Amino acid sequence: MAALVLVRRDSYHDSVLLMRISQGLKALADVEDAVVAMGTPQNRELLGALGYGGPELSAARPNDLVIAVKGGAGAAAVVETELARLLAAEAPAAADTEARPTSLAAAVQAHPEANLVLISVPGEHAAREARRALGLGRHVMLFSDNVTLADEIALKQEARRRGLLLMGPDCGTAILDGRPLGFANAVRRGPIGIVGAAGTGIQEVTSLVHRLGCGVSQAIGTGGRDLSEEVGGLMTLFGIEALAADPGTQVLVVISKPPAAAVAHRVIAALGATPKPCVVHFVGSESRAADERHRIVYADSLADAAEAACRLSGAPDLPPAYPGPEPTHVAQLAARLPADVELRGLFCGGTTGQEALALLGRSRLAVRSNLHKHGPLRVEGTEAAARERPSPHLLLDLGDDVFTRGRPHPMIEPALRNERLEAEMSGAGARLLLFDCVLGYGAHPDPAGVLAAGLERARALAGARPVVAIASVTGTSDDPQDWHAQVRRLEAAGVTVEADNRAAASLAAAVLVRAAAAAASGRPR
Repeated sequence: MAALVLVRRDSYHDSVLLMRISQGLKALADVEDAVVAMGTPQNRELLGALGYGGPELSAARPNDLVIAVKGGAGAAAVVETELARLLAAEAPAAADTEARPTSLAAAVQAHPEANLVLISVPGEHAAREARRALGLGRHVMLFSDNVTLADEIALKQEARRRGLLLMGPDCGTAILDGRPLGFANAVRRGPIGIVGAAGTGIQEVTSLVHRLGCGVSQAIGTGGRDLSEEVGGLMTLFGIEALAADPGTQVLVVISKPPAAAVAHRVIAALGATPKPCVVHFVGSESRAADERHRIVYADSLADAAEAACRLSGAPDLPPAYPGPEPTHVAQLAARLPADVELRGLFCGGTTGQEALALLGRSRLAVRSNLHKHGPLRVEGTEAAARERPSPHLLLDLGDDVFTRGRPHPMIEPALRNERLEAEMSGAGARLLLFDCVLGYGAHPDPAGVLAAGLERARALAGARPVVAIASVTGTSDDPQDWHAQVRRLEAAGVTVEADNRAAASLAAAVLVRAAAAAASGRPR
């Protein structure tokens, strides 16, 4: 099998198109594998580790398109032909007379009414374009990642001086005036406004608000570093001010992974200064009692944040508080697994993964993960196996940069999770599998179908070894994928589907604890 590398100079394409081209080339009869990526240093290093090389790859530049293929003797010819066809299919039709500006200034001139610029270019160019957009008086959603911390701070300081939003970098989700941006869900408008330094956290909360019968006024993403000590919550604080002044927002919600202590204090103080009731959830942090004087509720989970916001908005007919996993259900699942069962949590969303890890930890379960910032349970890179495993349990955020270099995000191409799932089934033990399934604009059209196919293959690889799968689906019935249809598809594949990520992770934790306790006591599970 030969390895072939082709380079197209100055041919930048986004990750969605790269995914389509990769899948199209992989489907060719004479092709064993194909990776299509931009020629960044990280991608060249990744391709080298996969066995590709040569002077063309070494000379590739960040804006060059790299096509790396392994296949038979005839692969080169068929790849060239199919690549030309795929690229031609993406080109605008000759009859397309719509203006296609080639610069930010031209776009603003063509659409002077637009007040927001969404930027998705390589990280080394993103800060420059964001600065130009701010200079033109436009709000910015900075979808790009790999923007330096210094650039982020400078951009957000400039945005605040100009009274503009700078969402990002690496901001994947927002809903502004009812318009979903990036990876967002179809939700009704309503009185609940959200500021979040957590993309799938915003998706989980907005989707649950919708399914509870309420609606969202605005959902402002800030980028994951916003509440760090260095950035200081610049956009979170600005977003709170904006929602406090917004007549369409009655309840404020702030979601983030654990912030720096001093920044958390400033955020709470800003919420306390607003006349509106507020909900706060720092994913992975311990819950706190409500601050009645300042009308602040500290939610215990993403789902609890959605429920609390709906209660504060005066929504009728809300369900009772979550009681925890149903004991009979826990017993039934635990009875199918031995005491030495190993958890494998494979998540597309970083925030849903972080919440699941925190909930497992509350049950005193030690779980290895790339979401740990440090310590013996932290997993580095793409390899999960350590020489001395401190725990048999593993949970991975597959949307982390180390997994997506040169490849689309697993929310765009969930087949990448199936690849990891197959690798994780190679061990000898039983498996308790835990997943998120994230719907919405920008996501794969059928993530549940792809996951179901992966589970079928995983069970075949497991043979006689027990396998139990638990999942939650983030989304709504109005999403392009249809939440109800996706739930049914997973259930048909033998997956236990819980109402939300909190319930799925709590169920998995309870099953693991019961299986171990029953084995220790010698009693039936």
